Amino acid sequence: MRVNPANWQVFKDPEGSVQLIRRLVLENASQYASRYFLAFICMALVAGSTAASAWIMKDVINQVFVNRDAFMIYVTAGVVMMIFTVKGASTFGQMVILSRIGNAIIADCQRRLFQRITEQDLSYFDRTALGDLSTRVQHNTTAARNVLEMLVITLGRDILTIIGLVGVMIVQNPAMSAFAILIMPPAIIGVSVLVRRVRKHAKSQFVSTTHILSTLQETAIGIRIVKAFGMEDHMRARMNTAVADVEHRSNKIASLTARTSPLMETLGGFAIALVILYGGYSVVNLDQDPGAFFAFITALLLAYEPAKRLARLHVNLNNNLVGVRLMYELIDDVPELTDKPDAAELVVRGGEIRFDNVRFSYGESAALNGLTMVAEPGKTTALVGASGAGKSTVFSLIERFYEPDSGDISIDGQNTGDVSVASLRAHIAVVTQDTFLFDMSIRDNIALGRSGASDAEIEQAARDANAHDFIMDLPGGYDAPAGEGGGRLSGGQRQRVAIARAMLRDAPILLLDEATSALDAESETKVQAALTRLMEGRTTLVIAHRLATVRHADAIHVLDRGRLVESGTHDSLYAQDGIYRRLCELQFQDGNSKPDETERQSPVSKPAAE
Repeated sequence: MRVNPANWQVFKDPEGSVQLIRRLVLENASQYASRYFLAFICMALVAGSTAASAWIMKDVINQVFVNRDAFMIYVTAGVVMMIFTVKGASTFGQMVILSRIGNAIIADCQRRLFQRITEQDLSYFDRTALGDLSTRVQHNTTAARNVLEMLVITLGRDILTIIGLVGVMIVQNPAMSAFAILIMPPAIIGVSVLVRRVRKHAKSQFVSTTHILSTLQETAIGIRIVKAFGMEDHMRARMNTAVADVEHRSNKIASLTARTSPLMETLGGFAIALVILYGGYSVVNLDQDPGAFFAFITALLLAYEPAKRLARLHVNLNNNLVGVRLMYELIDDVPELTDKPDAAELVVRGGEIRFDNVRFSYGESAALNGLTMVAEPGKTTALVGASGAGKSTVFSLIERFYEPDSGDISIDGQNTGDVSVASLRAHIAVVTQDTFLFDMSIRDNIALGRSGASDAEIEQAARDANAHDFIMDLPGGYDAPAGEGGGRLSGGQRQRVAIARAMLRDAPILLLDEATSALDAESETKVQAALTRLMEGRTTLVIAHRLATVRHADAIHVLDRGRLVESGTHDSLYAQDGIYRRLCELQFQDGNSKPDETERQSPVSKPAAE
């Protein structure tokens, strides 16, 4: 995974916490500065109220219990009520403001992550699991919020509270303050040891969490295969292993985080005990001010909780920084396929597609080995060959889902690498064998073909695709939901919606991946008629799995191991004793009979009137 060198090098230093926090703060501070300022004011009021509640203990003891001043009872009670009213209102304001900022940060990070995901080319999705992406968008964005919230609360509430309370302690008794501060060095050492172990387990926990999501998604997507092959126990075993590992890691992190409590409790107990011994001795034997002693003890006890939170801060911070690192890893990942700075807009005049000595590999596996071929403008060109011959790769390269390793691909003489990806794909319509519809209304699925299309244009596209009648029979008509992946529709219905989408796009180049091979006879007839309308006047490339469906194509290119080995019409290729004829004979089991003598008309067949 490549990281943009212009961005922060958050992975250069494995620990890298300071750089990571600095980047996170700088990217969010300016946008939410005014709201953070209000939150800091609220937290300062909370800290001041806490310090005041300790300070007033001197007057409570001296004026009320020692001097027995009746008037001061009312004054002190009123002041206490004011202190805690201000503290309660300030705490409410702080919580609401920080929650809204946190939710905005999560939303912003999720938008940034999704934008980066959609910018990636297909090779990124080939190597990245869905569970990994889901975890980064959900868990890691929350981690970013948690880090910022911990920092803000620590700076604005806990540190200010401790400063105020320590100030009270020092004013009341400097000598006893020294005893309380003795716990700091051993606490820092103990927490540092815990942090290193938490970071290690947090990384492993993330990996196991992605395994849970991946297993869940695979099971849901492939549930028919899971059921058909009795894979339930196998998938449950995979899930149980991943869940058990997450549980183990979570328990370890919880255990390590919890160890800060006994550490701080023990050290705090020693400090408080020393203070009580010294302070009690001073009050009893040296006639020191009892009010000052109680104010000091109150401040010390109130400082104990924010001190424990500060001790846990480093542990919790590093636990969440793992997620922040992984979030920025995705945000900084530069797509391999981007427009050139001077990329032009594609202008299609006729729609000629030309491959010139194109080579391409998926990793170490060669898919195209110097392919040279032409698809004539306004004509139908079929791609034929065994599985792995490179047919689907040709489609992927035309749409520029991948870049060729070498060679040139051009449309009307314009190299596809020199034009913008958006303009290239705007001139191409695709209908595949495995049609994918989004979980939205049928109207919205068709409208994806062209942004801003009117309802009348959408309906006309559906009519041209032989889809209008079945759509109107659905509850809700065009507003009926297609379901996830189009699951509420039959295969033939999904294909006709996809064709309507391509009709609406009205692109000069059409790519068909044998859109009728998995349909029954009745559905195929309707889809074939729709495809015939769609292909009129367009440069059409067809991946042919059933050779009989392309017998009237203007040109048939036979691919073998990524090379063009035969080219011609059906009759000329069948007359040759080559790969095409052998493929025909394998499909029809009859070397003396041409497929066009028995097969019905196909979407690339000439109309019956001809």
